[in-house]
Amino acid sequence: MAATPRFRNDADAAPDPDISEPAQPDRTHPVDETLPPLKMFTSGLQHVAAMYAGVVAPPMVVGPAVGLTPKETAFLVAASLFTAGIATLLQTLGFWRIGARLPFVNGVSFAGVTPMVAIGKDRGHDGIAVIFGAIIVASLLGFVLAPYFCKLVRFFPPVVTGTVITLIGVSLLPVAFNWSQGGNATADDYGSTTNIIMAAVTLVIVLALRKLLRGFLQQIAILLGLIIGTLIAIPVGITDFGAIKDADVVGFPTPFHFGAPQFEIAAIVSMCIVMLVCMTESTADMLALGKIVDRPADERTIEGGLRADTLGSAVSPLFNGFMCSAFAQNIGLVAMTKVRSRFVVATGGGILIVLGLVPVAASVIALVPLPVLGGAGIVLFGSVAASGIQTLATAALEKGENALIVAAAVGIGLIPIAAPDFYHAFPKDLLVVLDSGISTGCVVAIVLNLAFNHLGRKPDEEEDAETVSEELANAAPVNVH
Repeated sequence: MAATPRFRNDADAAPDPDISEPAQPDRTHPVDETLPPLKMFTSGLQHVAAMYAGVVAPPMVVGPAVGLTPKETAFLVAASLFTAGIATLLQTLGFWRIGARLPFVNGVSFAGVTPMVAIGKDRGHDGIAVIFGAIIVASLLGFVLAPYFCKLVRFFPPVVTGTVITLIGVSLLPVAFNWSQGGNATADDYGSTTNIIMAAVTLVIVLALRKLLRGFLQQIAILLGLIIGTLIAIPVGITDFGAIKDADVVGFPTPFHFGAPQFEIAAIVSMCIVMLVCMTESTADMLALGKIVDRPADERTIEGGLRADTLGSAVSPLFNGFMCSAFAQNIGLVAMTKVRSRFVVATGGGILIVLGLVPVAASVIALVPLPVLGGAGIVLFGSVAASGIQTLATAALEKGENALIVAAAVGIGLIPIAAPDFYHAFPKDLLVVLDSGISTGCVVAIVLNLAFNHLGRKPDEEEDAETVSEELANAAPVNVH
């Protein structure tokens, strides 16, 4: 019988010869595979469609808040798409020790919206300039810290990673529910039966396509579902063509369009906190995606991923973009479609750059009504939560206090979702962390894991812990299919 082909975790690693059997050529790991051009483009476009709303939402909130005109806000949106494409290419293709080289989509982090609004509120171009200056300093600091921050990976055993992955999926579900209602809580039709039925129809279409289609068509079921849902939405009357009419055919995000960056201490401190939050969430996202694609994220992978995040964020203000980080919603798409190639996501990054340079093309993507996107989002984000539950199944919850760790971390991580005003009396600077269920849940899981599984152990308990660790190390990687 032929030897089982080995996947290579490092493109530069030498093959491991088997002295008992003839050497077999190494197979390319699915993460490093290239697909035919049509599959590459459509799969990449599917990633863009899944994350588009998440990229354009922050500039659409920050622009009006600082006093920009609608045209200037549209410029910010195009710049955010352009810089998201650059950051995605850094993450997927990489160079030197920059980039996780995993199928990660990078885009504007929503974690920074609240502090950015506080920094630039009603200050116009000066407010944007101060925001950009703070992002540059915080990003360069994050780049320097990346080699040290990545060492936290040893504090992410399955009981922690499973908890965090589950929280990522659960925390994203309210976004899908909001989209399903229409996305704008002040609109007259928010939560209307039309919007919710449209979301339900799209959800049913995506599930039916996944069940009935085979091969490549099954892999792009989300994209097909969005297209069909949008076509159905046209006669229903919830598709807005205004964006196409008003969009420019060609545009370029002129460097420092709003003026040279300005540096204020308070703003820099706020954005440094945001950067630490983003780095924590990106670390958790890389661990989650590494399990899904069967290429576990080690310290070097996380270091490269964090460097790509921070370098992309440092370059972003040059082209009038904001802080970038990994997009968790696309992890669900990878888990669902089983298309693990990083070059597919790199193609998506190229599409994002084109959308940023051709606003009229970006407006075509914007045709997808939010209720349609919400119906598909329920499947995408639910897939992330399901992969977290699958990881928890390997976490030996029956051993020690692992079940208690999960219970406390998930419970605290759900506070911002279940009770959004829970921390309303706390200082605004703390809300950057507390309002992120992923960050708080991650910190709680790490601290409790240290307290219960590491500190103050007796010799016999340490022996039991070593046995458990050995069992987990020998466990097969989690596959999400």
